Amino acid sequence: MKKIVISGKDVTAPIILTLVIVVLALIANPLTSGVFFTSANLTNLMRQMTTIPGLLSLGMLFVILTGGIDLSVGSVVGFSAIIAATATVHWGLPIWAAFLLGIGTGAFWGFVNGFIIARFKLAPFVVTLAMMTLIRGLIYVVSEMSISTRAFPAFTTLGSAVAFGIPISAMIMVAMFIIGAIFLNLTPLGRSIIAIGGNRETVRLAGISVQKGIITAYVISGICSGLGGILLASRLGNIQPSLGGAFELDAIAACVIGGASLSGGKGTIQGTLLGVLILAVMNNLLSLRNVDTYWQWILKGLIIIIVVLIHSSGSKKRG
Repeated sequence: MKKIVISGKDVTAPIILTLVIVVLALIANPLTSGVFFTSANLTNLMRQMTTIPGLLSLGMLFVILTGGIDLSVGSVVGFSAIIAATATVHWGLPIWAAFLLGIGTGAFWGFVNGFIIARFKLAPFVVTLAMMTLIRGLIYVVSEMSISTRAFPAFTTLGSAVAFGIPISAMIMVAMFIIGAIFLNLTPLGRSIIAIGGNRETVRLAGISVQKGIITAYVISGICSGLGGILLASRLGNIQPSLGGAFELDAIAACVIGGASLSGGKGTIQGTLLGVLILAVMNNLLSLRNVDTYWQWILKGLIIIIVVLIHSSGSKKRG
């Protein structure tokens, strides 16, 4: 199997662009509020980046590497969180069992996505868009009202606990990125996921199962979304059926900012992690300056377009 080499030029320009934006914002921030560098805000920043865009971006990277997309991650976050909370509050399951059920639920939806896309060769955009709607509807079927877990302190511990000044949830995210890097770069299945996005036909002719690689990528995305839903539910303590709406935008943005190509075959774990950090800092700074949410959406959309244009321009020059 031909090894896919990720050129430094593929990821440098987008990261430099977004770093410039963040650095300018950081320079301007102390002149205005100076709140960013307080310990309380930095701890909050680490918690916020764990799920959105942290874990979701990690799972999204695997899908994007295959040349796909997963628009259902936000709905999977909401569904996993509701299932875990319902299992704890209404079904009486132990906390650890409820958490495993939530993560398993995410893995299940990832498998469904991957199987439909790989087995029937359907467009990932269409399939995951349909699943996004389907899962969101099921959330309201399972629970039409918010569920409070504040009466179960053990449920809220994971999302709020801090060790050595660092949130436990942030440690879990970093551990997942390390595991993801090992799997992607040091295992045959991980390397095949990259190769599928680079040249699917070559992978098939080499005797490697394209279906297995695609399904694995979506299952990983589902697991990351499920775990993200658990951590978010644990932190919030009050889970709304609308939880997870529009989360997919941040996940895709972080991957693109980190140098991943939406056409597949190009992207790195470290680049995505840097993209997560850049996006989280940008979100935090905009929130501190009380910038309206819709203006934040506009900025993220513009950044994605600019980065994609840079990717496209670079590809044409190399071609």
